[in-house]
Amino acid sequence: MDAILRAEGVDLFYGTHQAVSGADFALRSGEVAAVMGSSGSGKSSLLYCLAGVLAPTRGTVSFDGTAFSTLDDDALSTLRRERFGFVFQYGELLPELTAEENAALPLRLAGRRKAPAHAAAGEVLGRLGMAELSQRRTSQLSGGQSQRVAVARALVHRPAVIFADEPTGALDSVNAAAVLDEFLRLARDQGTAVVIVTHDATVASHADSQYTMADGVLTRRVAA
Repeated sequence: MDAILRAEGVDLFYGTHQAVSGADFALRSGEVAAVMGSSGSGKSSLLYCLAGVLAPTRGTVSFDGTAFSTLDDDALSTLRRERFGFVFQYGELLPELTAEENAALPLRLAGRRKAPAHAAAGEVLGRLGMAELSQRRTSQLSGGQSQRVAVARALVHRPAVIFADEPTGALDSVNAAAVLDEFLRLARDQGTAVVIVTHDATVASHADSQYTMADGVLTRRVAA
């Protein structure tokens, strides 16, 4: 199967500092890929290049055969909003909104009417065990509950790719395992590809393919 997301020869510089060096990466629909590395290894910088948030200094990133460099800012923003989902370490939720309102945001931003958007958000929250808390403001939720809302928000519009930056890094081991299992189960159920950057080998072990990053250099790990 052809890759839906591909990076070829990607370099990224911050001034004179090279954060990513010659990275090649390919992701198929429905595949879960983990990029492991310590803090400062360049893994988050690579993730943001793959997601079209940062433009590489050299090299090409393409989605479904279209290079990001050929898209203007509006087209790239639309692509990120409609075809990509994001999960961050601390959720990045809007605390004044309810869980359901937060989860429905991608659909509302895409122009979906309130009732169907909230119905879809409620369905995903229910699959994550959050039905009884869907009307609670996220400022009133625990860390594990908040991260489930973040996962629902990333999944609700059925994106082609989800980018997850240390998605369980702020959780204890029990909550981390539960949220990760639910996240990847739902992503696989709907055929969404996932890129996870993590420093945790336990998290990476759930992936179909694993990469390591050190000093900006990306290497694919070969199964023993």
